[in-house]
Amino acid sequence: MKKAIVVSDTHGHNENLHKVLKLHPDAMCIIHCGDVEDGEEDIRESVGCPLYMVAGNNDYFSALPREIEENIFGRKILITHGHYYRVSVSIEYLRQEGVARDCNIVFFGHTHRPEVSYGTECFCVNPGSLSYPRQEGRKPSYIIWEVDDKGQDHFTVAYLDAGW
Repeated sequence: MKKAIVVSDTHGHNENLHKVLKLHPDAMCIIHCGDVEDGEEDIRESVGCPLYMVAGNNDYFSALPREIEENIFGRKILITHGHYYRVSVSIEYLRQEGVARDCNIVFFGHTHRPEVSYGTECFCVNPGSLSYPRQEGRKPSYIIWEVDDKGQDHFTVAYLDAGW
């Protein structure tokens, strides 16, 4: 089983990210979908595996890339924050972009709401926010992405409890 942790919208408050990293020491990579807000060095120093991190709409002076296309676990992945694709309105434009680039999965953030949208051509996955969640219940969220021995993708929305 291959495992990655996908996060977004930490906004310079990395405490919950540190908790997630402790919960998943077996993660083979970490994907951050932007709005790091000056937390880049802390994140790089905390992660002991490959790290893929993009800039979000609040990463004004960051040298992080706007998007990353990468092959991870045999999948072509697009990592973006999502604000350039109007994801607050709909993810369809982003899904079309992923399909046009022959991506299997698009990871994105920006809305602070977790979402897993299964498509026949391309999955669109948003981990929500570890710092400022906006979904009902407002628990900090992230995605556990696993690829099983049969090559099937599994996306689990995971939440940090307030008392953790």
